[in-house]
Amino acid sequence: MEEKSLEVLTPGPDESAIGTRGYSVPDTGIERDLAEVLAEVMDVERVSVDGHFFDDLGANSLVMAHFCARIRKRSDLPSASMKDIYRHPTIRSLATGLVDTAPAPAESPAPAPTEVVTPAGTAQYVLCGTLQFLLFLGYSFLAALVADRGFAWVSAGSDVVDIYLRSFVFGGMGFVGLCTFPIVAKWLLIGRWKAREFPVWGLTYLRFWTIKVLIHANPMVFFVGNPLYVLYLRALGARIGKGVTILSRNVPVCTDLLTIGAGTVIRKDSFFLCYRAHAGRIQTGRVTLGRDVFIGEKTVLDIDTTMGDGAQLGHTSTLYSGQVVPDGQRRHGSPAQPTEHDYLRIEPTPCGTLRRAGFGLATVLQLFFLYVPLAVGGAYMLVTLVPALNNRLDPGTTGFTSPDLYIDALILSFVLFFGFVVVGLAVLFTVPRLLNLLVKPDKVYPLYGFHYSTHRAIARMTNIKFFTWLFGDSSAVVHYLRGLGYDLSRVEQTGSNFGTEVQHETPYLCSVGSGTMVADGLSLINADYSSTSFRVSRASIGPDNFLGNNIAYPSGARTGANCLLATKVMIPLDGEVREGVGLLGSPCFEIPRSVERDSRFDHLRTGDELHRRLAAKNRYNIRSMAFFLLVRWLHFFVLTMLGLANVDLYDSYGHVLIAVFLVFSLGFTAVYFVLVERGIAAFRALRPQLCSIYDPYFWWHERLWKVPDSYLNVFNGTPFKNVIWRMLGVRLGSRVFDDGCYLTERMLTTIGSDCTLNAGSKIQCHSQEDGTFKSDRSTLAAGCTIGVGAHVHYGVTMGEGAVLAPDSFLMKGEEVPQHARWGGNPATEMRDAPCRPEALTRSR
Repeated sequence: MEEKSLEVLTPGPDESAIGTRGYSVPDTGIERDLAEVLAEVMDVERVSVDGHFFDDLGANSLVMAHFCARIRKRSDLPSASMKDIYRHPTIRSLATGLVDTAPAPAESPAPAPTEVVTPAGTAQYVLCGTLQFLLFLGYSFLAALVADRGFAWVSAGSDVVDIYLRSFVFGGMGFVGLCTFPIVAKWLLIGRWKAREFPVWGLTYLRFWTIKVLIHANPMVFFVGNPLYVLYLRALGARIGKGVTILSRNVPVCTDLLTIGAGTVIRKDSFFLCYRAHAGRIQTGRVTLGRDVFIGEKTVLDIDTTMGDGAQLGHTSTLYSGQVVPDGQRRHGSPAQPTEHDYLRIEPTPCGTLRRAGFGLATVLQLFFLYVPLAVGGAYMLVTLVPALNNRLDPGTTGFTSPDLYIDALILSFVLFFGFVVVGLAVLFTVPRLLNLLVKPDKVYPLYGFHYSTHRAIARMTNIKFFTWLFGDSSAVVHYLRGLGYDLSRVEQTGSNFGTEVQHETPYLCSVGSGTMVADGLSLINADYSSTSFRVSRASIGPDNFLGNNIAYPSGARTGANCLLATKVMIPLDGEVREGVGLLGSPCFEIPRSVERDSRFDHLRTGDELHRRLAAKNRYNIRSMAFFLLVRWLHFFVLTMLGLANVDLYDSYGHVLIAVFLVFSLGFTAVYFVLVERGIAAFRALRPQLCSIYDPYFWWHERLWKVPDSYLNVFNGTPFKNVIWRMLGVRLGSRVFDDGCYLTERMLTTIGSDCTLNAGSKIQCHSQEDGTFKSDRSTLAAGCTIGVGAHVHYGVTMGEGAVLAPDSFLMKGEEVPQHARWGGNPATEMRDAPCRPEALTRSR
């Protein structure tokens, strides 16, 4: 694929001055200095101090980010942020605003270091990785040994009934063992978690990582939203009161430091880990929630945070370390600030202990009598019922040198894989629709009953990521979402109406207006929860909107037509309906809906040119979809072939072969998808781009986003993830600690040595706004820290030792100085917080 060089991102006028019509000269020294800096950034002779940055001068957010960075380097000028630029969009108003307000930087969520931290050496880094691999290998052999003995006993059953009973016994015992093993290991290896601090890659970290992996791999994670999950956290040491509802799949690790009062509800995609990684060290701390607390969706609770009884934290919000929300008060934003809005919008219903216990018991009975026996003995029962399969897969009739092995694997993998695609779509378009008849919109139902189970079944079935991955970033996603139940009005097809990550509570109450485009990571919040009740209601996005990445959009949102909703924006739930504006930040504020640079490709979005290019894009996307179906089927075929070979060689090698299969499957998966991604890129590096979404380059770039990468999560917190990142093209230094960061454009990302990347963080080296695609490099110098859930945009540079606070949004083009501490949404400079007693305890 031919790559185009990056076009100049600043306007390129012929005249020597911008805004010369009605040119206004500076009245003060600060106006003159600011005008000179902006003229230098825009490469013009002069600018008018009364000219609007975006409407008159033709600047854009990237240009203004560079302007702010230049100002910060001048000691004679007050510091300016992008929020200041949007609030004061002329040189004259900016100068007045900076002089009059001169705001002190916000308090940093991390105290200044009390001692010099020496990074771990390479030998310690390699030793830790070696021990992590040996632990994984040992766990695989233990699991293989148990599976070997159990399946041998199950397969000795004489008929279907006997196999079912044996599967029930072995599967039940195995499930209980899988659930209790991490709990026992936690108490043996750790005891009780305490607030402390220790370096990564050491032996203390190795124990921490072992327990974290076991906790995350526990099958009890699948019971999120069920009272059984609360019992699991209690068994791990968490202090949780009665009637607590937890809907987030982000499992807390240091559970002894977690306290949740009775009647509290925590929405999905929230982080309350009770630890964080900072400057090459793991810091553990308490998260304390009182009674009847509400935690919104996509929130982050940093360590050492407290919420009093009846307190609320809104969606897309953060509590920084040391923040306290008093009893009965409400907060939202990043960092959290006072609000009057009531996020608990649903009345309670009777839902006592007996109801919760009955729901949990019903779940256990369903699990042990249905799902476990089918999972363990389903294959044996199928072979027993269909003798032809038994003959086909009879051990001893195949081998690596026999074509029968490959024929069997080909047939079995093809039928299972493509059968899942066809049957899965048929089920998704029918069964949830029938179930939806049982749940009425705007009606309050009690939790843990028939309607709650039906609602959860609809959510699980209609949020299968495989299909949004397959159809997203193409015209087909519109038809897929309509098939699920979305109300998409009259669709103006763009070929990129939705990305590959769209989720919802129920698809039957999702409305999206005509002409609206969604980048990716949209979560439609069309269900309200209390600790005892739930209600589904319609979430409606207006026409002609553009939604950036990573947005939680709730029902009752106060946005209308023609809005730009920027990445990680907090959608307003009160005030007047916003129309014809852009919204940025948490809490949000208004910005221009669009700028001149983003309209340069508008001629490609109308008329015959649109039809021609859209048709070409559709053909390209169909080839991409077919290619990736083939890629995933080939991966499944290889694993199926190895599994059948295991069956053939089982009598000779037993559980050893099972363990080798588990380890090899993981390694093969990583290497296979790395080769697929690098092969698509022809083993060449990406270059920064500015083009239309109807440019063939963009279609090719979209193809890179479809390469499966969920396997990366298995390697979080290990040196092996750094190896994979380098194989994928990331310019990566030594001893980088990656606890769960995601990089969208690997070949445009540079990360220095000893950087620390936290769980849920993201470095995104591109932006898609309406019909324009932009990408650029982002660079983190040595020793940088990216907080939990933080988002770094394209064209960003972070200096050595810089820190980005949790859940922050570092906008495109920002330059963070060395050892600076930035935070917020959008991120700005923060002052060092006073060192708290618990921080001193950790440092010792």
